[in-house]
Order: sequence, then C-alpha cells, then structure tokens
Amino acid sequence: MKAAIATEFGSILKIEEVAQPQIKPHQILVKIHACGVCHTDLHACHGDWPVKPSLPLIPGHEGVGEVVEVGAAVKHIKLGDRVGIPWLFSACGHCEYCLSGDENLCLSQQNAGYSVNGSYAEYCAADADYVVKVPEGLNFLEAAPLFCAGVTTYKALKVSTAKPGNWVAIFGIGGLGHLAVQYAVAMGFRVVAVDTGEAKRQLAMSLGAEFFFDFKMDNVVDLILEGTGGVHASVCTAVSKAGFRQSYDVVRRGGKCVLVGLPPEDLPLPIFNTVLNGVSVVGSIVGTRKDLEECLEFAARGKVKAIIEEKKLDDINTIFADMEKGEITGRIVMSM
Repeated sequence: MKAAIATEFGSILKIEEVAQPQIKPHQILVKIHACGVCHTDLHACHGDWPVKPSLPLIPGHEGVGEVVEVGAAVKHIKLGDRVGIPWLFSACGHCEYCLSGDENLCLSQQNAGYSVNGSYAEYCAADADYVVKVPEGLNFLEAAPLFCAGVTTYKALKVSTAKPGNWVAIFGIGGLGHLAVQYAVAMGFRVVAVDTGEAKRQLAMSLGAEFFFDFKMDNVVDLILEGTGGVHASVCTAVSKAGFRQSYDVVRRGGKCVLVGLPPEDLPLPIFNTVLNGVSVVGSIVGTRKDLEECLEFAARGKVKAIIEEKKLDDINTIFADMEKGEITGRIVMSM
C-alpha cells in the first residue's frame, strides 16, 4: 500500500509502498478514503513535543473510510461500515479515568499517528472498540476533520459548562476556531470571536458570531467586557501567549477559561484575581467516543460544516510547508 512515512525528525515525509497492516483479533482494517491534516501531525514529524513518537511513523489521526477486514473477536463492526480512526486510538478500559467516562485522560492510551501508525496511508489497522461510525448524511471528506478538530472544540465547549444564552469567546478562528464558533452557536451560546483581518471577521460573522474583535487593531479585553459584561466562558485555540492572557482577562466572575491551543510559552496566572473572582482555568484535550458521536451528529444534521480544501497524499510535504507558514484557512483533507 502507499503511505507517507516520517523517518527522521524535521525532514520531509517519504511516499513509499509498504506492507498492508496485519490485524489482530480485536482489530479491523480500514480502507482510508480521506484523512485530515492536523498541526499535531507536524509536531509528531518534528519531534518537538516532550513525548516523542518512535520512528519510522505513519502520521494521521483524522482518517475515515470503509471496513474491509474484521478481526475474529469483533462483533459490533461489520464489513462495509463507514468509520473514523481518531486520536484516541485505544485506552486500557479499566483505569479510574476509563471507568469514569474520561478515557481521553487514560495514562495507557495509544494515539493514532503518534504512538501507533495512523491514516496517511491507503489502509490502516484500528482497534474496533475505539473507532466511531460516520453517520449518514456526511461524506468522508466532510467527516475527516471532525475526528480531531471537531471533537476537540466540541469537547472544550462542554468543559466550559456554559449554558444556552451565555456568552462564549472563541480566540483564534482558524482550523479549530471556525468549528468552535459553529458548535457554540449550535449549542445555543452567544459568540464573540477574536482573530485578525477582514477575512476572519467575515468568516466569524457568517458562522454566527455576534461580535468580532481584531487583536491587532482593537482593545480586545475592554471591548469584550463592555459588550458582554465578561463572557461566561472563553475557549482559546490560538497558539500565542497574548491570546491566552486575553482569553483569561475577558472571563466574568465565576466563569471558565478553557485552554486548547499549545503555545510554547508559559501562562502566568494572576492568583489574586483568580481566587477573588472565582475564575476556573482548565485544559481540554480531544474527547471521548461519546463526545465524538455527539459532535458528528451536529454535522450530520447540518449544524456544523468544516471549511476544507481537498488535497492528495502526494501533497503532504507542501501541506506541511504551508502549515508552518500559517497559510491554511480551515482544514486540509487528503483524499486517497
């Protein structure tokens, strides 16, 4: 089969013919029809996170396709099912996190395209218990980015504990943020969007944001506090220290600042204000299988639609180069 392979940190991926995966009894084999490209894939191939993947590696954790082989122990998945293989490739199933519905925090989890081979390939083996079916009404290209970007932003909004009618600020209207705005609107929240440029303004407003503030032109914190009295929750998908600090400063008393993006800097936390105002600062990473089912259902009902650009597997090194330069709007999805 054809696959894109990282063989050395920081170098280009090699497009090669490799052996098709052999599945275990609890696994399935998926013929990949589409796979989204995530910034995490770039981090995996650069080896610039504290926990580095082992090389060689086939990246990719937004792969969707058709089941073409089913392991002997698998009973709930059948040939021909349309499924996706998310970042949470598998978990132990019996630790305190798995048993309490927080499987995405399992310390023994495996991650697609990071600790195990992913979906930058024509075929991918998957743990049958952790794939999620693609609902009717979604094609493969539409579904792929929801298996990471979609469920990540949806989960962050759930973590925020905001209620319908509450104000939510989304910082960064990119590959994650443009989905966060849509999920927030679909969940009944009133949305403030923060990014820069007229194109991002038009995008955010077209997706249902009531306010847009430009961090290069506007006094973001004062304007949000003036317009909303302080948001009930903020979700920061940006990767800048300034964006994270602003996302904290706009939260009203008793509200939550949810951190999603991963900038390299630390965030100094004003302890006095945090305690006095009862502000919660929480991290949110991807989601569970249940979260993923819910986020896909929003899209199947037409409430959320990722802005995608279709590419091919052979384009991956150009895609990575554009990603490093910040020249991608929405999400790139490779069709196989």
